[in-house]
Amino acid sequence: MSNIVLAITGASGAVYAVRLLQVLVSAGRRVHLVISPSGAHVLAHELGLSVDLNHFSLDQLLTHVDDADSRLKTATMQSNDEFAISSVFDDAIVTESKVIYHYYTDFTAGIASGSFPTEAMVICPCSMGTLAAISHGLSTNLIQRAADVHLKERRKLVVVPRETPLGSIQLENMKRLADAGAVVLPAMPGFYNSPLSIHDLVDFVVSRICDQIGVPQQLSKRWGQT
Repeated sequence: MSNIVLAITGASGAVYAVRLLQVLVSAGRRVHLVISPSGAHVLAHELGLSVDLNHFSLDQLLTHVDDADSRLKTATMQSNDEFAISSVFDDAIVTESKVIYHYYTDFTAGIASGSFPTEAMVICPCSMGTLAAISHGLSTNLIQRAADVHLKERRKLVVVPRETPLGSIQLENMKRLADAGAVVLPAMPGFYNSPLSIHDLVDFVVSRICDQIGVPQQLSKRWGQT
């Protein structure tokens, strides 16, 4: 099973991260999850999710299928450790054993070392502070260190900023990361696929992330498809 690192930091757009988590696990990837304190605040503010970084459990981020809304009641349950993204996407089923949580200052985690095999890392959403730290080679927490590892090991690193407008400092930092080999993928949904809901817009961005890290998906219609 391939290892993918998913870091959630304090930019707006927490829904992208939650949806991406579901898609990655559904695609058979093992997700190493790291959440910054600011990321936890955004999850609470935007999605109403109370995440305890010191005592994390997956049901803080995802809702047990048993407790989901009526549309989820009809879902086929395969085990007792399945979770659903209630109030975000009603088709999201995640197996707990495929999500490995790391505390954001735990430098003993495998993902802090280049000797630990990973397929890719995604920082979604990526705050401007996190982007600046990585672009200047800082490693003050596990998220920054793991990103530095992916750059030095020439592995895929995708950063998903959600900020507007962008000043020259932010643009310079993005260029520094792009020059270092990272993919800068702003959360800019497209409209050529005639989205009908916010979910469609979220899936567009998540689909583009998956394309960059080689995860097959059929979340949104591609340009040229009828």
